[in-house]
Amino acid sequence: MAVLWLDEISADDLEKVGGKGASLGELTGAGLPVPPGFVVTAGTYRSFIEEAEIDEELFDAVDVDVDDSSALAAAADRAQELILETPFPDDLREEILDSYREVGDGEAFVAVRSSATAEDLPDASFAGQQETFLNVTETDLLDRVRECWASLFTQRAIYYRQEQGFDHSAVNIAVVVQQMVDAEKSGVMFTSHPSTGDPTMIIEAAWGLGEAVVSGAVSPDNYVVDRADRDVDVTVAEKKVMHEKDEATGETVEREVPEDKRNTRVLSDDEIDALMDLGERVEDHYGEPQDVEWAIVAGEVYMLQSRPITTIDETGDAAAETGSVDAAKGLTDGSGGVQAAEGGSAETGDAGAAGDVVVDGLGSSPGTVSGAARIVTKLDDLDKVGEGDIIVTEMTMPDMVPAMKRASGIVTDEGGMTSHAAIVSRELGVPAVVGTTNATTVLEDGQVVTLDGDKGQVLKGEEIEPEEETEPVEEVRPQSPVKPMTATEVKVNVSIPEAAERAAATGADGVGLLRTEHMILSLNQTPAKFIEENGKDAYIQELVGGIRGVADEFYPRPVRVRTLDAPTDEFRQLEGGDDEPNEHNPMLGYRGIRRSLDRPEVFAHELEAFRRLYEMGYDNVEIMFPLVNDAEDVYRTKRLMTEAGIDPDKRKWGVMIETPASALAVEEMAQAGIDFASFGTNDLTQYTLAVDRNNENVADRFDELHPSVLRLIGDVIETCREHGVDTSICGQAGSKPEMVQFLVNEGISSISANIDAVRDVQHEVKRVEQKLLLDSVR
Repeated sequence: MAVLWLDEISADDLEKVGGKGASLGELTGAGLPVPPGFVVTAGTYRSFIEEAEIDEELFDAVDVDVDDSSALAAAADRAQELILETPFPDDLREEILDSYREVGDGEAFVAVRSSATAEDLPDASFAGQQETFLNVTETDLLDRVRECWASLFTQRAIYYRQEQGFDHSAVNIAVVVQQMVDAEKSGVMFTSHPSTGDPTMIIEAAWGLGEAVVSGAVSPDNYVVDRADRDVDVTVAEKKVMHEKDEATGETVEREVPEDKRNTRVLSDDEIDALMDLGERVEDHYGEPQDVEWAIVAGEVYMLQSRPITTIDETGDAAAETGSVDAAKGLTDGSGGVQAAEGGSAETGDAGAAGDVVVDGLGSSPGTVSGAARIVTKLDDLDKVGEGDIIVTEMTMPDMVPAMKRASGIVTDEGGMTSHAAIVSRELGVPAVVGTTNATTVLEDGQVVTLDGDKGQVLKGEEIEPEEETEPVEEVRPQSPVKPMTATEVKVNVSIPEAAERAAATGADGVGLLRTEHMILSLNQTPAKFIEENGKDAYIQELVGGIRGVADEFYPRPVRVRTLDAPTDEFRQLEGGDDEPNEHNPMLGYRGIRRSLDRPEVFAHELEAFRRLYEMGYDNVEIMFPLVNDAEDVYRTKRLMTEAGIDPDKRKWGVMIETPASALAVEEMAQAGIDFASFGTNDLTQYTLAVDRNNENVADRFDELHPSVLRLIGDVIETCREHGVDTSICGQAGSKPEMVQFLVNEGISSISANIDAVRDVQHEVKRVEQKLLLDSVR
């Protein structure tokens, strides 16, 4: 049989119906309220491609080097073409349509959902890679089934399977066809705490269909319920949009939530009780905590999907204890550093016993480490940096990142809290001290030192052993995974693709800034030189690979990627940089969009990388253009996007607000079509106050909270709100509590913080939003 009904299916049928189908069959068999439906089995897909004799050609087509973007794109196109252009055999067509007519008396709107046989496994997550279609009728049903099959061979799915070591021919796909629930409210529920497994239920709820919650289109209400006494902690979010069926067309559409429901609590106490009853039944049935999708219509609760929670830490108790000890030792201030608790230090070892302070500066990345100092005065010196060494250099550059990853600590003569060394060290979780002025001359090569990234000190003496070692990813993973629900999105800054896993572990709503210059400059050649020696396709692939790694880690959360923004002094350090202009102040010179527009032939390769990513299915990638001054820059850039094959009306793109000129011209840029404006406070502050942010002599004058800077930011937010343009911040200041308070009060759309400050910013945003709500009703 090509079709199995849900009441015929159990967990033992995983290979026949895939993870989603098996789960729905189990729920149905357990007597839980599941909308009726059937599954077009995985064997039917296999028979379809084998009987049509396209199977061998299909698997040959996708046997390519997935790092070759052009080959991957061609493979995906050919594989999908083979499936979509192969007609259904008559007997299969009739069996599927006859089954559909038994659902809802033949006039049903159904959901058509892919269910891969390798989906929802503990060690691989294929969920979200294949297609789902809502509100489908008989007219389009067969086409949608075939499109689900074809979605097994998108570029992203092919790439992921190859990277995970799955044989393409061993993965089959089933298709669930299930009566739609025209949900009035919907969401997800964790039947137990998703990190510790404690008896705490977490429910997220929004108006309309659940796709808005799952896709991240809306910030849902959050309900944390103690299963022992059913005490509920409620966080009501502003729910701006909802997904629902358009009665005229039957299509799923996104609409604005009516004003009177935006800030209204979605779930009543009775509905929470009903969900908890069902959640406990689901967990009891499976014998383990579950992640459940649900919907409510006309007072009835329906279970739409259930899968095991795979994030529970079996050593959660120990982790919690460790976390509490760490919390007692130091207090994070939201700026990326750790302040010492009263009466003690925030270090992991007793640095004071190691010796006298040799040099000091700004503690820009927390932690205490010891090791041999390696003085780096030129790029050739990087070869001597081994695992656990401490790099001591005048200032770091993007091409030093591989060595920085090997090192246990970083010390620089120059730079402040927004310098390359400070930003990258924080993202890598490597302790750092910057702006010492003299470390390269005072310290000796090979000298054993202890670096205290909290106090900003380098001490002379023997190596110390830290009390405990932690992985950089675990250091930023929230001890409590219950993310504070906020209307203002909290995203994360990522300087280098290598930091993507650590950034994603924070639970951020997406990436507010991914810098491309670190990908480009780490090639050790200028773009022109690299293209000359390796070809333009190799250059494009470097960009595609770097961006794709971050986009994969965050999918479907948005990843905002900034195009090349590197000053000429950084280019001059690279092979091929002899022809770069010798500028007195490179920060005011040939960089950002002005360089890109002046060299459109090189800029076109960056845009081609974005076009390929969109073609591969990375619809979560957004483009951000730096150092834009006015609408003319926007119009010229928009034309180049169109010439590169990127539709500015379909893709999300915007500009950095980094100069007073751009802040004053934002209305004209909004009229030119930008979707968002993002504050780069590092540059906006230095250009407004005439303070070089990399000059330690005037570091005390660098103040992102200066009234003039805040006035520019506030005016831009107000103008953008009037024109329906999102606003965000991705500069260093976004991690400071005082700036967060100002931005939320002004109505900013999102805040992007440093990796180690995300959870603090989430809590600060929630606190400010709740105060605003409270003030509004007093």
